[in-house]
Amino acid sequence: MTIAVEAEAGLASGGGVMRFPADRPLRLDSGAVLAPLEIAYETYGELNADKSNAILVCHALTGDQYAASPHPTTGKPGWWHKVIGPGLPLDPSRFFIIASNVIGGCMGSTGPASINPETNQPYGLAFPMITIADMVRAQAMLVEALGVETLFAVVGGSMGGMHVQQWAADYPERMANAVCIAAAPRHSAQNIAFHEVGRQAIMADPDWRGGAYLTLGVRPDKGLAVARMAAHITYLSEPALQRKFGRELQRDGLSWGFDADFQVESYLRHQGSTFVDRFDANSYLYITRALDYFDLAASYGGVLAGAFRNARHVRFCVLSFSSDWLYPTAESRDIVRALNAAGCRTSFVEIETDKGHDAFFLDEPLLDSALRGFINSAAQARGLS
Repeated sequence: MTIAVEAEAGLASGGGVMRFPADRPLRLDSGAVLAPLEIAYETYGELNADKSNAILVCHALTGDQYAASPHPTTGKPGWWHKVIGPGLPLDPSRFFIIASNVIGGCMGSTGPASINPETNQPYGLAFPMITIADMVRAQAMLVEALGVETLFAVVGGSMGGMHVQQWAADYPERMANAVCIAAAPRHSAQNIAFHEVGRQAIMADPDWRGGAYLTLGVRPDKGLAVARMAAHITYLSEPALQRKFGRELQRDGLSWGFDADFQVESYLRHQGSTFVDRFDANSYLYITRALDYFDLAASYGGVLAGAFRNARHVRFCVLSFSSDWLYPTAESRDIVRALNAAGCRTSFVEIETDKGHDAFFLDEPLLDSALRGFINSAAQARGLS
């Protein structure tokens, strides 16, 4: 384990890479084994004396461990810097906050860009297929290695919300509270379809080279950029796009060609071109596949409530956004109904906003209020100041 500590704007952070040797393998749903294993992580705040104040924050598809600290590649603030920090809902002066890069990722955790110990070359497509449950097993290994037996809470949005559900199914005894934001208990046909478009864009790029691009010294940047552009549309709402861009042109008059005439075109191209600087194409393939495979009820005879039957002691908060069409409120209600059927204590809020799925990254006062209220109530119930 390596530790690096920094302080910025009153936010002390630590972290590094937790290394698990070959004799501590991660066994995957596919039957494959990952060993040795590395998990990159960041922490904020300090673990209290009785180790009761730890919160695991789970990231979305293209997120990473830099939840509240500057991203080392882009220099941009952490993806949840509006939620984690002094005086914010997840306050490091009260909680020990853990954020890790999922396995299959590309920011330090073992993934397809990592070196395969059998070949001494990047894994590429030799990397085994992974699932959400595999990611959660790796998170559980990290949490245990950090000396935490029971998490005060597991919190996440989008793919992170799927992690929250999987934690409740697989490790209910190791958590006290759960916050699931803008997520679903399974991937819909529409979700799978959008991901397939992105994967095909990557694999159609001549520089993908059958997934061996790192070994050959090239990168499928064009394909990955198109994949990001297609996905980014699903994170927004039509009203938000219309309000922000409408049909505004980039310049006076039309180009009468295929340049970016409209501001929305330029915006999407920018999203694609900047994304390739911080993400790996094969990681995108593997993580989107893991999301597509996710169907929590499938392991419980198709009955979602069965996944939560051992989590009756866990307090749940489920949050959705009214304009989210990627994981619409109806899917959050499915989670809530299953939790209620399992006898779990559950609160649910649909937040009215026109910001779409990405509202949980943005300034959203109602999200701040709901999250803060739940965390404070849960902390009071457990005697945390």
